[in-house]
Amino acid sequence: MSMSKGSKMLQYINYRMRVTIQDGRQLADKFMAFDCHMNLVLGDCEEFRNFPQPKPTSTVAVAGPTTATNPDSRRSLGLVLLRGEGVVSMTVEGPPPPDDSRARRPPRLRPLRLRHRPCRGPRNPHRPLVQA
Repeated sequence: MSMSKGSKMLQYINYRMRVTIQDGRQLADKFMAFDCHMNLVLGDCEEFRNFPQPKPTSTVAVAGPTTATNPDSRRSLGLVLLRGEGVVSMTVEGPPPPDDSRARRPPRLRPLRLRHRPCRGPRNPHRPLVQA
């Protein structure tokens, strides 16, 4: 069974996705929308950048506190519109979160009808129409 590209992408709406772009950065969070140019909208997005490890210049160990062992940079971006031209890959990180809005909301109660109201139609359906 063949699926179009649009329907393949639609099945991942609201999933947590990780998108890699051309300059090596990775953007991750809720995949909200896309278009025909593969422009992507990510909500509550975070950016991850990998910095190369500095190579030691000497074999002598330096005493004292060392720099961070993981030099990855992470920052929060919020709502992001990502141009499709720069997208290299997309991977699924997790399914969409469960929808708790239905569970929290109390059920709607209909007002109690005390008497039957007849349907309103024409007042006198047997009277012929007057034409001028």
